[in-house]
Amino acid sequence: MPNFIYTAIDGTSGREDRGVMVGETEAQVIADLKSHGLFPTQVTVEKVKSEDIPSRKTKTKRSRKSRDGFLGFTPAMAKTKTLFTRQLATLLRAGMPILRGLEVLARQQPEGKFKRAIEDVGETIRTGGCLSDGLSRFPKFFEPLYLNMVKAGEAAGALDVVLERLAEFLEKSQKIRSKVKSAMMYPLIIMAVAAGVVGALVVFVIPRFESIFANMLKGQSLPALTQFVLGVSRFVQEQLGLSIAIVVAGVIGLKFLIGTKVGQRWWHRVLLLLPLLGDLVLKAAVARFSRTLGTLLSSGVQILEALHITRDTAGNVHVAEAIDSVRLRVKAGDGVAGPLDETGVFPAMVASMIEVGEETGKLPDMLHRVADTYEEEVDNAVAALTSILEPLMIVLMSVVVGTIVIALFLPLVRIIQNLS
Repeated sequence: MPNFIYTAIDGTSGREDRGVMVGETEAQVIADLKSHGLFPTQVTVEKVKSEDIPSRKTKTKRSRKSRDGFLGFTPAMAKTKTLFTRQLATLLRAGMPILRGLEVLARQQPEGKFKRAIEDVGETIRTGGCLSDGLSRFPKFFEPLYLNMVKAGEAAGALDVVLERLAEFLEKSQKIRSKVKSAMMYPLIIMAVAAGVVGALVVFVIPRFESIFANMLKGQSLPALTQFVLGVSRFVQEQLGLSIAIVVAGVIGLKFLIGTKVGQRWWHRVLLLLPLLGDLVLKAAVARFSRTLGTLLSSGVQILEALHITRDTAGNVHVAEAIDSVRLRVKAGDGVAGPLDETGVFPAMVASMIEVGEETGKLPDMLHRVADTYEEEVDNAVAALTSILEPLMIVLMSVVVGTIVIALFLPLVRIIQNLS
């Protein structure tokens, strides 16, 4: 009989156990673990030698992960919530009562606001409330999308299935968001490095050449390009505080502008119109829209409520307005595909696939296919953007540095001519 590697939660202590158990099938191993008071979170057939993994017949070694807490080190809140959702879904599917599951997960959480929130949710259930009632007390951690899916799961009696689906949605959302951020961070890092190099040349290198030119050329006029570069260097040196203040004021002013409704609309429009980057932003928005709407509909949320929630999670003002216009048309009795195509924001292929989903009665499945397609498109767009930006930024940096070098080299030619 094969060996099965398992990870399970001890129902008594709430700790995580890992080990190896011999069994004929995965279902038999799961049943055996439950009989020992363990709630399995993962059971897989062993693919490596098990000498270093303790058997269930021996004392199970406590993993470092259980000693450090449910998540080990304290991660970002989004990842914390995702892992909490998946663990809770697994425990519910294994048959553990929801109150007991919350107590176990709260005990394993690192100290902080999220741990106290889970404890408060458990207290709400203990006093007769439901999971969605407890979660609604913490909108900072559990947004409307999360709450509505939990409510749908409670109404359908399939909370474990909905939580599993929600965990998958959160994982894919984090993945797509991190890819877009990485694509936008790369040019910013290159620009910061280029600015640092140019700043060092302007502050430390160019002034030395200015004194050399003054001594060697004895009042002769300098080329216009050299005068411009020296003038910029002199201004930065003499007005260093003002220069820094101008840059800081520009950054703060841009941030304040984006914080206003008018500025936000302008900035989101600019993002959509930018070459290469705009295509990436739109594809990411389409993937997020499709994944969110498909997940909500497959969880039992009504179409109007699902569109309302999807609008609030769009991430772009113009995409959100397009979704809102679709919601109003659906409320009036129309389908989703036609109004979506008329917005002019979403690609025609998206509307066509959604139309097929509506005609076949499999709209959630089709939305998930659209999301898979556009998430793959985002991967390709990120790779293309990175491959183009790298040489582009190098060329831009070379032009700036080359201009400074040429500006400093021209007077040297004249000096050499005078000496000869």
